[in-house]
Order: sequence, then C-alpha cells, then structure tokens
Amino acid sequence: MSLLVVGLSHRSAPVSVLERASLDPETRGKLLQDALAAEPAAEAAVLATCNRIELYADVDKFHAGVAELSTLLAQHSGVGLEELTPHLYVHYEDRAVHHLFSVACGLDSMVVGEGQILGQIKDALARGQELHTAGRLLNDLFQQALRVGKRAHSETGIDRAGQSLVTFGLEQLAAGEDVAAWARGKRALVIGAGSMSSLAAATLARSGVGEIVVANRTLERAERLVQILTEPGGTGVAARAVAMTSVTEELTRADVVVSCTGATGLVLTGVAVEAATAGRTAPLALLDLAMPRDIDAAAHRLAGVRLVDIESLAEAPADAPMAADVDQVRAIVADEVAAFGAAQRAAHITPTVVALRTMAADVVAGEMARLEGRLPGLDDKERAEITQTVRRVVDKLLHAPTVRVKQLASEPGGAGYADALRTLFDLDPETVASVSRADMNDPNRGRV
Repeated sequence: MSLLVVGLSHRSAPVSVLERASLDPETRGKLLQDALAAEPAAEAAVLATCNRIELYADVDKFHAGVAELSTLLAQHSGVGLEELTPHLYVHYEDRAVHHLFSVACGLDSMVVGEGQILGQIKDALARGQELHTAGRLLNDLFQQALRVGKRAHSETGIDRAGQSLVTFGLEQLAAGEDVAAWARGKRALVIGAGSMSSLAAATLARSGVGEIVVANRTLERAERLVQILTEPGGTGVAARAVAMTSVTEELTRADVVVSCTGATGLVLTGVAVEAATAGRTAPLALLDLAMPRDIDAAAHRLAGVRLVDIESLAEAPADAPMAADVDQVRAIVADEVAAFGAAQRAAHITPTVVALRTMAADVVAGEMARLEGRLPGLDDKERAEITQTVRRVVDKLLHAPTVRVKQLASEPGGAGYADALRTLFDLDPETVASVSRADMNDPNRGRV
C-alpha cells in the first residue's frame, strides 16, 4: 500500500473555485466513508481549511487511486470533475509525505509560517480516528506531521513575522496603519465562535478595541468565548454574547466585523450591509475569513465599507520570513521525510519478523513435546533447562538475520526483504497479516 494525496489550494485554484469546492463537516465525513468504501483505498483522511481541501489515502494502485479520489472530491464538492481537474495536484509516496510536512510547517500557507494549520491537521486526524478511516499509515503520518510542524516553529524563526491569517487580515483593513492604533476604541462584532473566530476575538482584544460582541448560532458557545475574553487577568475588554438573530441590529453599531462560520450560505447579504450603513458617517470594516464566504462580495461596492476576504488576502503580499529560516525549515522537512520513510519501511517488515519468531516458538514447543514423549522420566528442572537451551539456540540463530533484515528494510528499495523472508521460511501469509491487523486495530495507537 502507498500514500496518495489529491487536493487543491490557493496555490493551484482561484478562490472562486475553492469557495465552491469547500466541504462542511458533514460532507467531509461522507467523503471519508466513501473513500474507504472505494476499492483502491484502505485508509483516508481529509484536511480542509479556508484555503485548501486535500484527501489523503493509503492506496494499492496509483492511477486507479488518483481517478477515484478525484472523482470523489468532485462529487462531494459539487464542482464538476472536468472543471475541478485542472486545479488538482497529486503527490505520491515520499512526495506526499514531503507535502504534508511542508504544510504542517506553514511553508504552503497563504501567510508563510502561520501556526494555525497545526490545529487543523490535528482536527483532520481526530476526525479520521473518530470515523475509523485513519489506520496505521495515516495515524503515523499525521502524528509525525504535527511533531515536524512544532519542531519547525521551535527551532527556526519561520513564524518571525508572528502573523496568523487573522492578523494579516486586520493589517489589510488597517491599510498601512498600526493595527493597535487603528483598532483602539472601536466596537467589534465577531460572527462565529470556532477556532478562527476565537483567535480573531483575542487578537482584537489585545489590539485595544472598546467592545467585542460575539454572535453564534449556538449561544452557549458565544457565551463561553465571552467568558474567556473577560475572565480575571485577561484583556479586560468589555464583551457580550448575542444570538445570530441579533447580527443585523449589532451591525448598525459595529466599526469592525470579523466573520468565520461554517455556514453554507451568506451570513451578511449586501442588502443587510447597505441597510446597516445607511446614514452613518463612520466607516465599516469587514473581514471575512470563511470559506465559502460569509459576507456578500457586493459589499465591496458600498460607500464607506471596506471588505477584506480570502480572495483579497490571497492577492495581498504578506510579510515574508527570512530566507534563511525558510531554508532551515526545508532542511528539517527533508530530514523528517527521510526518517519517516525509513521508519515505515522498517515497520513493514516487523509483522514478518514477529511471524517468524512465532513459528520458531511453535517449533520449539513441538520438539519439547516430542522429547517428553521419548524421555518421560525428565523432572521439571531438567525439562526447564533443556527448553531454555533450545530457545537460546533458536534465538541466537535468528538474532543476526532479523536485525540485519530490519536494517536493510529501512533503506530505499528494502521492501522486498519482507517478501524474501516469508518465502525462505515458508511463513503463512495469513499469520503475517493477522499481526498487521492487530497493530492497526490497537485502540491506543496514535490517539490525539
């Protein structure tokens, strides 16, 4: 089996296509289940963010896998396959590992070096585990990607600019002015209470806004976010929670609006924004971080309104980290890809080695049973000594070849050593497979 990723991102597709191809959580779950039901895939995981949709799978056939995963992405996104295909990229085996590790380090982000992607990778793995679509390979891959991303951020200055997509968006709204000076004293409306909206609220609070109103479909989640913002020792910002039905009313009082929900339709229509700005003299700043968009693009054309959304962020130049930091992260990624490949190749032969040692133990047990039949007068001490001696002989005979075969199997092209071992010792394929299944089904393996 081999790793395959098929996806599209802000680098391969216009935002208009990304917006139409975006997947809500329920659709992602259906995509995972359908991918697992497809013949070429044994495992599957979906990484979906505001600027990427990627389907990872463990497949046994490359061309069939690409065709099946591409078709599934088209079916679940609602974008026709012919339209979607030119924007898809495909990575296989080591290149797929390299791609995910680069994504985890922020090298492939709209804002290079941003760390939010690590939480999104963790969520993708957790969903695959919850739906039982992530097995040994994808558990190992995504866990390692999280470690690589954390290593890149701790050992380099890749996030030197300290930007998230939220910070970058607020900078675009401030239009060159210092964000803290621009935001100070403003009334802010945050629509949504997920991770991105929470980050936006915290960033606005640190920037010195006068008030934050949090609106969410589930009022309890909005209230929890408000509690975090106003807890003792926090930012000291004034904050309150409202229901989504109050958004239109709150919009008339807001100076800054940040929206990031999972809604499939518009949260703020052009008509609603126009009505809220009628008769006001103060400008209204809108930041839409949702995919698909929450705020009608028609708001761009309204006087006194400045709208920044994913499309405009994709076109805006972001502060780049130092080239030396990027080079250092790339070196980390290259080292980690090599280490991951070696570990996977070594792990591939482990079930065969376990099966070989199990067979050897069965041979020892059989011979001892035969010996007891021929020498019934052996006492317990003599029987234990003979058994121990035979086991030592077998262990010594197997030690060097099993250690060496693990070393050889970890090298590129070493996959054939497992086949050779099975052939030389006439191992039962079902015994080897059962060891692999036991490892894959370990409930404690790779939990996040």
